[in-house]
Amino acid sequence: MELRQLRYFVTVVEEANFTRAAARLHLAQPGLSAQIRQLERELGQQLLDRGGRTVTPTEIGTAVLKHARAALAATERITETVDEFTGLLRGHVRVGLISGAATEELDVAAVLADFHDDHPQVGISLTEDTSERMLAALSRGELDVALVGLTGAAMDSGIGLDVVLETAVVAAVAAGDRTHGAEIALTDLRDHPLICLPPGTGIRGVLERSCAVVGFEPNIAFEAAAPPLLLQLAARGLGIAVVPELTAAEAKAFGVRTIRIIEPELHGRLALAWRTDRPAAPAAKVLIGQLRIALRPSEMVAPEPK
Repeated sequence: MELRQLRYFVTVVEEANFTRAAARLHLAQPGLSAQIRQLERELGQQLLDRGGRTVTPTEIGTAVLKHARAALAATERITETVDEFTGLLRGHVRVGLISGAATEELDVAAVLADFHDDHPQVGISLTEDTSERMLAALSRGELDVALVGLTGAAMDSGIGLDVVLETAVVAAVAAGDRTHGAEIALTDLRDHPLICLPPGTGIRGVLERSCAVVGFEPNIAFEAAAPPLLLQLAARGLGIAVVPELTAAEAKAFGVRTIRIIEPELHGRLALAWRTDRPAAPAAKVLIGQLRIALRPSEMVAPEPK
């Protein structure tokens, strides 16, 4: 029996599917299946029930699962103890980032570069995705830390958050559009084609939740992951863009005029997110700490990573 076989077994149980587990482990599915069957032969018992639409542990598999998880956790603690004793950081840290979040104000690249200079033996991977998918990846243990947009929806209690930026969400129309004043009620957007970020993003979630509260579903005519494209579409008169607040110079540069949304006002929040319900690896713990300092969070809503 090998530790990697236990890791494979645990991952298959968590994913309830060999294909998803193989993708998460970066293995070919036949190889993963062969390793699980070899583990079962060594133990002399079937650990997984493969007969249904999803893979589930057998009664014996369920009993083995807790010990497999304990063995993997113990191995991680041994490595972490040695690293802490020697002052050496190594391993791999997985970082998630929403599109357009790496700005001069939130210079994530500089933090990662400084961390790499200080700890060259630590690998860093950066993923750009929607907030919804990255929060799910945090919950599954596939990311160590992520910069995400918040929608106001209930959060996994095992995720800690530092809000690093809060901004008003406004409507943007072509600069020459004079059909709207300086303010617009949210309900008045009901019959307009809207331009917004895709589902799963913070701003889209804020818009959809707010519209639901006042009794309508927004008419999303165009969506794009890059905020500048939303403004370009609005500047061409293709609809009203729903975007984070712009400076006067930014609005002029994109050829748009911004309108304050009221009744209710909408606000977007950008937050650093990480797991708090299990100990972070030493390298991840250090990077999370450096990101929290560098991004100067404005609101603490969870304890530091353990």
